[in-house]
Formats: sequence, structure tokens, C-alpha cells
Amino acid sequence: MRVLLIEDDRVLGSAVRDQVNADGHSVDWVQRLDEARDHIHAAPYDLVLLDLMLPDGRGIDFLKTIRSAGDVTPVIILTAMDQISDRIAGLNAGADDYLVKPFDLHELTARLAAVSRRYHGNPNPLVTIGPLSVDLAARAIRREGKPVNLTAREWALFEAFVQRPGTIISKSQLEERLYSFDQDVDSNTIEVHVSRLRKKLGADAIETVRGLGYRLGAS
Repeated sequence: MRVLLIEDDRVLGSAVRDQVNADGHSVDWVQRLDEARDHIHAAPYDLVLLDLMLPDGRGIDFLKTIRSAGDVTPVIILTAMDQISDRIAGLNAGADDYLVKPFDLHELTARLAAVSRRYHGNPNPLVTIGPLSVDLAARAIRREGKPVNLTAREWALFEAFVQRPGTIISKSQLEERLYSFDQDVDSNTIEVHVSRLRKKLGADAIETVRGLGYRLGAS
């Protein structure tokens, strides 16, 4: 996934960015709402992590604005405001989850994955694809009963295909899932990762649709 992190605390922001990156997602981290607006308009995001108290305004107002504009990107609020009334206000404004600081980074990982699964129409983390048994929550794959180990980048690509079965995903869309604004993308990066996935999951696991992109194999 491509994640937008809006957090002005440098220590927490750095820790969250590193955790989400380690989970195989790309992260763009901003510390102000005006920067967040620029990013939202410039790139498609799969999820937003939003602090409520920013130097140039309130996160809750930012959330209401993007929801009123029709933006349905999943949003998880990260805040020290722990009153029940604050949680209700955040959820009523359009948040999908609410995590109170300080929080365990592994809990953030689990909530991020759960929200993503709900948005893609399959809250069940257990998926069977041909000879593959996939546990999205545990990030585990077995091929004909034998475990398959994927790198973080390989998992990020595979998860993109699992979330959109039968859908053709373009090369540029896959690149957006892997890289943030401050990273360079080699021209053959996606081809290399897809080739590695086929070696590990089976030659038919990822299908090339000439001139359009890739999709999960018909099996």
C-alpha cells in the first residue's frame, strides 16, 4: 500500500514511518496539513494515518474536508486525545479507526491491515488461490503445504493483486504502491519483482496483460 502519514512529532513520526515501511508499504510523511493537502491532490493513497493536532490546524477538520469532497481513502486517527467524546467525533467525521497514543507499533500494523481488508471487500484474512493458501493477517503463504518466504516488496505487490482479483493493475499503479515521493524507481523494478514472485508462487501466479499491466493468475 501507499500510505500518507500526517504527524508533527518527529520521534513518533519516524517510528511509525519505519514500522510501516518494514511491513512492506511505501510511506510519505508530512508534518503539516497544507503539505498533506498537496500530497492528497498529487498522488493516490491507499490509507492515511492522521494526527489530530497539527501546527497549522486540526486533523478533524482536514478529515471532514476530504470526506465532503468525496474522498473515501481509509483513515486511521493517531492521537493523544483519549476521551470517548474525541473518539466519537473522529469516527463521526469519517475515520475508520482510532488509535490512542502511546500505542504499540505492532497493533498499528494489525489495524492498518484490518482496515485495508475491509475496504477491499474481504475482511477474512484467509484466502485460497489455486495451490496457494494465504493468511493476510500473518503475512504467510503456503504453496501446496510448503511455506513460501517473500521479501517486504514482494509481499506488497502480491497483496495488491490479492486485494483486486481479476483486475488489471498497471505498472505505474504498482510502482505507486512501492515507492514514496523521495525514492527513485528503476525502469525494470516491477518486472524484476513479478519475475521473482512467479518463481516462488508458480509461473501462472501473475499474468501479464500485454500493453496494460498485470493481474492475479486465472488459477
